[in-house]
This record gives sequence, C-alpha cells and structure tokens, in this order.
Amino acid sequence: MAGLTLGALGVVYGDIGTSPLYALKEVFHGGHVAPTADNILGVLSLLFWTMTIIVSIKYVLLILRADNNGEGGLIAMLALATNAVNDKPTLRRVLLLVGLFGTAIFYGDAVITPAMTVLGAVEGIDVYAPQLHDLILPLTLVVLAGLFAVQRFGTGGIGKAFGPVMLAWFGSLTLLGLPHIFENPHVLVAVNPAYAWDFCMSHKLVAFIALGAVVLVVTGGEALYADLGHFGKKPIRIAWYGVVMPALVVNYFGQGAMLLNEPSAIKNPFFLLAPDWAEIPLFVLATMAAVVASQALITAAFSVTKQAVQLGILPRMRILHTSVRDIGQIYVPFVNWGLFVFIVLAVVLFGSSSKLAGAYGIAVTIDMTITTVMTFFVIRYGWKYPLALCILATGFFFVIDVVFLSSNLLKLVAGGWFPLMIGIGMFTLMLTWKQGRRQLSDKLREDAIELPSFLDAVFVNPPLRVEGTAVFLSAEAGVTPNALLHNLKHNKVLHAQNLFVTVKHHEVPWIGFDKRLEVQSLGNACWAVALHFGFKNEPDVPDALKLLQSHGVQLEEMETSYFLSRDIVIPTVGSGMALWREKLFASMHRNAAAAADFLHLPTNRIVELGSKVEI
Repeated sequence: MAGLTLGALGVVYGDIGTSPLYALKEVFHGGHVAPTADNILGVLSLLFWTMTIIVSIKYVLLILRADNNGEGGLIAMLALATNAVNDKPTLRRVLLLVGLFGTAIFYGDAVITPAMTVLGAVEGIDVYAPQLHDLILPLTLVVLAGLFAVQRFGTGGIGKAFGPVMLAWFGSLTLLGLPHIFENPHVLVAVNPAYAWDFCMSHKLVAFIALGAVVLVVTGGEALYADLGHFGKKPIRIAWYGVVMPALVVNYFGQGAMLLNEPSAIKNPFFLLAPDWAEIPLFVLATMAAVVASQALITAAFSVTKQAVQLGILPRMRILHTSVRDIGQIYVPFVNWGLFVFIVLAVVLFGSSSKLAGAYGIAVTIDMTITTVMTFFVIRYGWKYPLALCILATGFFFVIDVVFLSSNLLKLVAGGWFPLMIGIGMFTLMLTWKQGRRQLSDKLREDAIELPSFLDAVFVNPPLRVEGTAVFLSAEAGVTPNALLHNLKHNKVLHAQNLFVTVKHHEVPWIGFDKRLEVQSLGNACWAVALHFGFKNEPDVPDALKLLQSHGVQLEEMETSYFLSRDIVIPTVGSGMALWREKLFASMHRNAAAAADFLHLPTNRIVELGSKVEI
C-alpha cells in the first residue's frame, strides 16, 4: 500500500501538484482582482472550496466508484455509459459523440499542461535573476525537447523516481507555506466559505471572470480517475487526503499570508515564499516536478491513443513496447512528436505562463462536465439508482462544472481557441475514421460471399493442399476474406489447415484468457476463430492462437502463414460522407500502421494482398 501510494503521488498528482506555481498569481493577474486583504481571503476561500468540492468530494469520493472492471478515465466511463443505455440507440449515439469529443479535447489538455507547467517552473528565473529573463523561452524549449527525446527509451527507470520527487515536492510545499501561516495565522479564516460567498457577491462580474483562473487548482482532477487502473482507489485516496491536499492548502494559504503582509509579492508569490538560501534548490525541484507532471500527461496520451485505436476511433498507429515486464509502458512515435510540435508552438506563440493561462482551463472544464454527464447515465441506467437521487447527486456538480466552463469560455479569444482547435481537429479525425470504417465495412459486406457456402463450393472440386497452416484475418465473421479469394485465384492452392480469424475489441478494459477465443469447425480442417480483447488488453494474435491447442488444433510457428487484405479506398461522390472527409479517410486508411504490427504478427510469415474498394 505504501509503494502504491508513493507511486500515485508521482503519476496521479503531478499536474494538480504543480498548480501552486501559477494558480494564485493568475487569479490576480491583469488587474481583474486587486490584492486587498478582503480579496485575498475571498480568493483563498474560493480555492479551498473548489478543491474540496471538485476533487475531494466529486472525484476522490464519488467518481472513483464508477470503475469499469477496475479501470477509470473518460474512455472507461464512455464504455460504461453507452453500455448502460444499450436499449436506447439514439441516446447511445449522442453519448458516444459526447464521449468522443471529450476524448478528443483531452489532446488539447495534453498540449497545454506540459507547456504551462514547465514554463511556469522556468519562470522562477525572473524572480531570482531578472537579467536572465531572455533565457526563459530557450531553456523551456530545451527541457521539453529533452523530455520528448527520451520517451522512446521508456519511462520505467525515470518513473521509479517520480514518487520520491513528488514526495519531496509536496514536503517542500508544506515547508514553504507554514512559516508564513505562523507569521500571519489570520489567513486561516479563509477556510470559512462565507469569505468566498462575500467575494463573489461583492465582485460579481470580476469574481465570475476570476473563476477562469481559480479552476487552475483542479486541472489534474481527471488524472485521478484516468489512473485508477494503475493504482486502485485506496492508494489514490490515501495520497490525496494524507499528503496532496494538506500540502496544497498549506502552500496556498502560505502564499495568501505573505500577500496579506506584502501585496507586491503577487508578481510571483510561489517563488517569493522561499528564503534566499533555498532559491536555487527550489528552482531545480520545481523544474523536476514540472517534468513529472508533463510526463504523466504524455504517458496518458499514449495510453488513451492505444485504447482509442483498439476501440476503432483512431487509425492503427505504430506502438512500441518499452518494457518486457510492464505491458502498460508504450511509446507511440506519431503522438510523441505530434504533441511536441504543438507544445513548442504553444510556448512560442504565447510566450509566458500568464498568457498560456488564457488557453488553460477550457479543455479541463469540458472534460469535467462530460464526466459528470456520463456519471448520471451510469448511476441511473447502469446502477439503477432512483431518478431523484441521480439528479441531486450529479446536478449539483453539473451546475458547478457549467459555471467554471462558462467562465473559461470568456478566455476563448485570449487563447482558449488553441486547445479547442486541437480538440475539434482530433474530433473530426475520430468521427471521420469511425464513419469511414463503417462505410468501408458496409461496402465490403455488400460484395461479400458467405464463407461456409463458399467453402462448400470449393471442396466440391478441391484445389491442391499444401503443408502448413494459413491464418486469414478478416474484419467480418462469416465472410470470405479477399485474401483467400486472391490466394486461390493466383496460387491455386489451399493449406492443410485454414483458420479464418476475426479480432473483436470490446468496450471493457480486460477480457481474460478463459473468454479469449471462440472456435467453430467448418469441416475439411477449416475453423472460424473469433478472438476477443478488451481495450486495455494487448491484441497479440499469435499468442492468443496458441489457445487453440485445447480445441485440438495444432499450430507450428514456422509453418504458419498470415494472410491479410489491405484494401485501397477510392473516394467517390455519393451518399456517404462529404468528399473531403472521404479523401481524408482514404489518406488515414492508406497511412495507418500495418495490421501486422498492431496484432504482433511475425513479419517473415505475412502475405499481404490488396484490392480496391470504392466508397
């Protein structure tokens, strides 16, 4: 439990744990909120109760209960919600679209968070050595370039240090805040929610605008839920209630106490908390913590991409495993360098954490709102809770989420457009891929020949049988694969054993070996095989086919050939998608990673046969 809790500190709480670097500063930034004593106490009260309601109660206490076979995150929640309304196809379709958009907007967050966090840490130079201000951007880009360059080596070794680094970080947050609280204990009255209420009532418009910055204290909330499968509920809860929240509260209140005595410290209250002798160590530790927070988002982006590919909402990509022991440690080159390009663009385009704060928050609040909506359908239709209780439980959080989202929408022009643009772009790709695959599947089904009847016709006058096993992979069960037709037409032979394999990915995280495959004999040493994988399972086809031995099918690795159909999509004007989307799908289909890589097929035993399909 201690090890898991330490691991949760390093992976789960990197994002939310580094928010003291910039959150309080951004609330007052730009002159929207004057740093008077009443305003400081009001803002601190808002920060405290925002963390308490959204993180402590909503996520840690309630949302963590909605696990999908132990897994969390928006994709797991989407699977739970859509399965709960299976008997309502229209509602299921709407929820699927909403969930897809939430997954797409996550990539916007995965760009903004590393940019904001690393830039916020490196800006400590401004406090200690203002003459080195011009080095902030180059140093930020160097740190980010180094971080993305080492991804291909895996994060196993670095990951072991994440927990201790973040434990040292949270300890430092506490030690930095306590002396200032002891110096001005009056700041603790901000725990009273009346101060937050008075602030909002006294400065209605200003307070509403300030909520766009207040939300920065909960930007890592979704990570709590997303990493549920890695650590479990108890370690995540112990880490939050026992270490993270106390450290964050002490640090924020320490910053507030300092500001009550010295309002001019608002230019960078976090770094000004530290005594002179601690300036350099704090700068180094802050940069390390920012790297940990960024790494958590990058790892999450790899994981979300892999799950999305297996659920058929993104095209196949080259996915490399960086550990022989931990199947969850993966590297996706396209995602890695795609994120890097957009993060560099964000850093150069905005130039400071204060300007980036304008882009921060929209993606997070959209995901928070979508999670609340999905939770309603899970507890109402999945868990069958009474309607009044469901409305009460989720309605309260929905109102809060919408208020924060509305405030963040005011930042659209100031930078909110950037993550939204990334999210809309990803959503377009996801929707195009999903609809394009359905169109392609429908077209192939139109022209398909039923497999059992085709085999019956073949064996009336059987071709020459050759030694070995042929594995024909097909997207549709019961349909004659194009690869078989091409093989018979050109080679005029049939192998001694023939397996017609369909790989099915399901909306559950894990499917055990006992439910991995279904086998149906088609006669004449031919079998139809369905392989079942969850979206967290590794779709290793050769490994799964070894289970056929218990069904009396013997496979010799060196005598097994894998036949694949690689269809060339030809876009046409018709009743399908818009022509530009069909062209986009054709390009995505053409450039998708080979199925052989994704399904772990041995490259020296593959036969690829292509055919043209008009959609």
